[in-house]
Amino acid sequence: MTPRRRALAALALLAAAAVLAPGARAQQVIADLSRHLVAITTGFAGAEVLLFGAVDGEGDVIVTVRGPEGDVVVRRKSQVNGMWINTQSVTFGAVPGYYAVASTKPIEEIVTPPVAEREQIGAGRLRLEPERNIPPETVAQFRLALLRNMERNGLFQARAAPIRFLGQRLFRADIVFPANVPTGLYTVNVYLVKGGQVVSAATTPLSVSKIGLSAEIFDFAQNRGFSYGVIAVAFAGFAGWAASRLFQRG
Repeated sequence: MTPRRRALAALALLAAAAVLAPGARAQQVIADLSRHLVAITTGFAGAEVLLFGAVDGEGDVIVTVRGPEGDVVVRRKSQVNGMWINTQSVTFGAVPGYYAVASTKPIEEIVTPPVAEREQIGAGRLRLEPERNIPPETVAQFRLALLRNMERNGLFQARAAPIRFLGQRLFRADIVFPANVPTGLYTVNVYLVKGGQVVSAATTPLSVSKIGLSAEIFDFAQNRGFSYGVIAVAFAGFAGWAASRLFQRG
């Protein structure tokens, strides 16, 4: 059975669970993924994961996907004596390496601004704080630059992807990961919204991991950086020597 068919079968089970489970009234949204591992192998060009779920009753659905967090340095270049150089930088902590959102309607039509801020729904509402005290106007400028850079690299989603309802209870959404998606543990949050408020939520994990030869090369480069550098330089030198010999023979 293909992952898609397994997802559809699980979707039917979720719908039944949402209706028949004793706690269905307390937990009004159920969701899962077609797979919980995105494997990065040699030649990885991106991936797509199907999210599927069921709701008990009326409402809209919002999905957010957050990648592993880390520090990000944003630099500003200025022209000094005719040369463009880095003149200022701001380090933001706990920045998700990937962020995406999907919804049944535009976000502003579903939740109130305070709820969106509290749940960090939308890249513009992520809490991106600098690691040192900086004037608010400077923080705002660098924060916008950080958002632009992440969106340009395909790691932050500028617009919400669509969530489609299949009937009155079942829904599905496609989560798209670019080729440069960072490895680590991801968190997928699913919200059921009524009257502008979150009335139920579900969370499911997702892992993005390098496997096979690409993982071995990556680990070697990370853990034995000096040896990796020596081998890389030696290989480049050998390739250059081999190319020159071939040209001489020609």
